[in-house]
Amino acid sequence: MNITRENKDALNAVVTVVIEKEDYTAKVEKILVDYRKTANIPGFRKGQVPMGMVKKQYGKAVLADEVNKLIQEGLNKYLAEEKLDVLGQPLPKAQDEINWDSDSFSFDFELGLAPEFEVDLEGKKDIIHYNIVADDKLIDGQVENIQKQYGTLAPLEEVAKESEITGVYKNEAEEIENSVTLTLDKFKGKATEKKFVGAKVGDVITLKTKGLYEDDHELMNALKLEHDKAHGLDIEVAFEVTEINKREPAELNQELFDKLFGKDGVKSVSELKEKIKEDAEKQFIQQSDQKFLNDVTEDLVANTKFDLPAEFLTKWMQSAGEKPMDAATAKEEYQKSEKSLRYQLIEGKLMQANNIKVDFEDVKESAKSMIKVQMAQFGQMNPSDKELDDIAARVLSNQEEVKRLSEQVVSQKLLNLYKEKANVKTKELTYDKFVKEVYGDK
Repeated sequence: MNITRENKDALNAVVTVVIEKEDYTAKVEKILVDYRKTANIPGFRKGQVPMGMVKKQYGKAVLADEVNKLIQEGLNKYLAEEKLDVLGQPLPKAQDEINWDSDSFSFDFELGLAPEFEVDLEGKKDIIHYNIVADDKLIDGQVENIQKQYGTLAPLEEVAKESEITGVYKNEAEEIENSVTLTLDKFKGKATEKKFVGAKVGDVITLKTKGLYEDDHELMNALKLEHDKAHGLDIEVAFEVTEINKREPAELNQELFDKLFGKDGVKSVSELKEKIKEDAEKQFIQQSDQKFLNDVTEDLVANTKFDLPAEFLTKWMQSAGEKPMDAATAKEEYQKSEKSLRYQLIEGKLMQANNIKVDFEDVKESAKSMIKVQMAQFGQMNPSDKELDDIAARVLSNQEEVKRLSEQVVSQKLLNLYKEKANVKTKELTYDKFVKEVYGDK
């Protein structure tokens, strides 16, 4: 076997694989001998079929199969030995019908080569890392939510502004019948609120679905409809009131604190507020880090310049997926995925340059951390190492979960690298201001 390469340019090459008779003859002969032993051809006893007939019937199929195996083995070995960083997979070039009666065979393969480039983490622009703090407004709101959640319900004779109302939405023609519990602040307009105030159990209130809630997703949930049906729905529904209650907020006492945080975990309102602030700001760190990671990614993709073998990759995408694509669809898909491909190459370069690796212990520790968080949500605050190891072993038996956790570990290691080496500017602000600055609304 002889393999040669011709570089067309820095990003494209053609590899030629030549298979000679001595490369395949012994293997083909051995397989045909085995075929002869088991061939079942009318007129001949098993094992007594003339070799010429076996070759005539099976020879070319066996030859083609062996040549294909040799090509794959040879190509893989060549790419590894030459340390070629290729994108996608080698693409066979179209050729005339193969003459399987020939002694040697030549095949050409197109390669897309990864570009050479450098990554500069210390770019010209500062990247903001937000330090999000929980202010008094947020903390007081959380305290109020806790009091409501753990409060008690007292029945009312009629609906007032602060009532919790249980009832059934109905529309016979549209086959709508769904029981819900709601508060009047969920409705979009004050006119709807006025219809409810003063209503009693058994009263039926007629409502128009158009403009009833702020968006169609709330309407979808209230009426229990499919998304497409709820979108733009403009009909009348009847709401029959079945229960009216007033929620009395829970007292901020030791009984409530123990229920929330375990015995003596919190002993005063001020400690409760500190705990809420601490827990909220832990969650804010995740949001801040994700925003920072996204911003660094965008900056690196925008400012790390290199060319890609776009024509090759577009052609490769036509046959790489589960279903073949035509040229136009492949071009469109390539354009959609180009940004992601660029970041994958940048990420690989950074990991190599900074010796960032992910081993099994990293993934296992990530799994255990995830499990501890999930167990804490169900009140299991101090699981044993054996419990964590046993659950982690079950989680890591799922390859999809291993892949997901591995990606999380890579992201965390890159995040730490970016915080250390990128031009980082810290900005402190409240959560409301963070949402307004980043997403443009409250």
